[in-house]
Amino acid sequence: MIPLSELSIGELAAFVADHLRNKGIDVVLVGGACISIYSENKYSSFDLDFITTGMTTRQKIRSALAKINFVEEQRYFKNPETDYFIEFPSGPLAIGDEPPAEIATLRYSTGSLRLLSPTDSVKDRLAAYYHWKDQQSLEQAILVAHNHLVDLGEISRWSIHEGFTDTFNSIRAKLTPPCP
Repeated sequence: MIPLSELSIGELAAFVADHLRNKGIDVVLVGGACISIYSENKYSSFDLDFITTGMTTRQKIRSALAKINFVEEQRYFKNPETDYFIEFPSGPLAIGDEPPAEIATLRYSTGSLRLLSPTDSVKDRLAAYYHWKDQQSLEQAILVAHNHLVDLGEISRWSIHEGFTDTFNSIRAKLTPPCP
């Protein structure tokens, strides 16, 4: 096994997710780590946010992560071999008022990683932009939309459902990749 310090964010997330899955804990990666992966690190995050999708306890998570030398410090799990840290935001797995439309799977040499799809990652970032006017979140949504095929129709439908039709219409062109 490659030392944790040499793993990319995707490789480390897949390693952790596979380890947890082998301990009976199913997780989906969300948040900034998805943006790092989908933007090929044009945006960097050191926070691996996992949402659990089944019944588990904090004690079970703590015990499983201890086996790979991640120790709980306040609400984070840290390992001295890597700058990345793990967090488990409270669920349920949702983007705004809806569950994700699709859970993607990426495969690495270190394991399989279930994560928000590019379209749902854009919606996740737009939720922060819509509700808190977080400009950085809008920039992250644009990074993903320019690097991956996203369903703008689905993003539009979701934006309308969330009550942000006008805001989406004002930024829609920014989410369209520039012509090559």
